[in-house]
Parts: sequence; C-alpha cells; structure tokens
Amino acid sequence: MGVLRDRMVHDLRLRGYAPGTVDRYVNAAQRFADFFPGRAPGRLVRADVRRWVEHLERSGIGPQRLRAQFAALRFLYGKTLGRPEVVSFLSWPKERERLLVVLSPGEVSRLLESLETLKYRVLFTTVYATGLRISEACRLQTADVDAQRGVIHVRYGKGGKERLVTLSDKLLQTLRAYWRAERPPGPYLFVTASGRPADANVARTALRRAAESAGISKRVTPHTLRHSFATHLLERGTDVRVIQVLLGHSSLRTTTRYARVSAQLIATTPSPLDLLPPA
Repeated sequence: MGVLRDRMVHDLRLRGYAPGTVDRYVNAAQRFADFFPGRAPGRLVRADVRRWVEHLERSGIGPQRLRAQFAALRFLYGKTLGRPEVVSFLSWPKERERLLVVLSPGEVSRLLESLETLKYRVLFTTVYATGLRISEACRLQTADVDAQRGVIHVRYGKGGKERLVTLSDKLLQTLRAYWRAERPPGPYLFVTASGRPADANVARTALRRAAESAGISKRVTPHTLRHSFATHLLERGTDVRVIQVLLGHSSLRTTTRYARVSAQLIATTPSPLDLLPPA
C-alpha cells in the first residue's frame, strides 16, 4: 500500500494531525491492508471491513484501541479514498466507565527504580513529572526544554495542540545527567539506535516488565503515570483548572475524573453523619 500510504500521510498532515496520530492511523491502516493480502484497500467493500472488525473484536482488544482502529478506517475511506459509505456502519464502542488506576508515590518510586535502561527510566520519570502522554514524551526535543523559564514546550500534543508543562528543578537535573551520559544525537531527547524518536510500544513493554519486577499488581501503562501525576497534584491542593492546562484537556469534565480516584480527598471528606447533634 505504498502509494496509498503516502496519500494518507499527506491527507493527515494537511488536516493538521500530530505526527504521533499520523503514525498510529497509518499503522492501523497497514494492519487492515495486511489482513487482505493481494487486495488493494480501494477495492474492498463493506463486507470486507466487517470481517476486519469481527477479527478485531475476537482478538480481545479494549474499546479505546478499537475506537482508534475505527478512526483510522474512517479517515482512510472517508478522506483518502473518498468512499465513506464503506465504513458508515462503524459506531464508537461504548466503554464502561471505570475508576482510573493510580499508583501511590511509593509505587511510582519502585516502578521507576525497576526500569533497567537509563533511557526508559528518564523517559518515564519525565512522564510522571509532567503528565505527558507517551507519544508526547517520545517526541520531546532538546530545544523543548526551557530551563530559564522552568517549562517544557510540548509541540506534538493530541490534535496537534501545543502547550507548556512544568519543569521542576529535580527533573531538570535528571534530564541534564541523562544528556551527559547518553549524548543523544538530537534533535530528540529519547532516540532509537537509528536516531528516530523512541518507539512507544517498546517503551510500554519496558514499563510493563518494570512493574512486574517491582511487584506491582495493578495494571501499569504509560497513562497510569499520567493519571498518577494528575491525582497526586490534586491531592496536594493544585487547582483542577491548572491540572487541565498541564494535561492538555479541552474539557474540564475530563480532568474532574481524577477527583473520583483521589483516596485522600475521599478519606478527608466529612460525612453528614458527623454533623448530626449528639444523641
């Protein structure tokens, strides 16, 4: 799907999609095309797409990843191929609302210490210290770290949005020590052997193994550190609107989810029973 891949990349970039999103959409489209060897996606019909959807459902992937696959297909057929009718039946799978997984500060420390590779230890230290998404952290550039202003410039946020996040003194010292030890060739801070931005999937695997090594029974993903960042700030009294800006949320409603998982806030909230006069 070489020519089609190039067209899709061009269309995505033209609409202002962030590089990480472009990669995810194109990779999803490639997996879809590989499912039908010898047949070009432009010649497939609705029944073929249904077969792919049924295959994804049988594979057991969660609603969030399934929505990402559907979004890629909708763009491929709706924009690049100009055949939206092929995917018009797709509906976003509803995800049962669950409490977010949050690590305690002690668990975060054990997790980070269990990351054997310096690159991934510093990468995930940065994720926890700033609340970055894994795709944003992998694409950080040395020029994005503004030591004088105490901020990090996030250039490739969700939906192509830019924002600033906090750069603590401790994180700055950690990044400087990492740079002296690794001397990444640039422009990216966290790179592969070929000089490309760190691979998010490889990073996820490293984090999962570190969680097992640290004896953490909770399900740990890069987003778990982002959730922990927000919840720990909330528990320390940071205004939820500030957390919204740091996370890059468009809606405050998204950010207020963290109030639901803050054990400290829940435990310190007085019960109306305590307000009743003594019997």
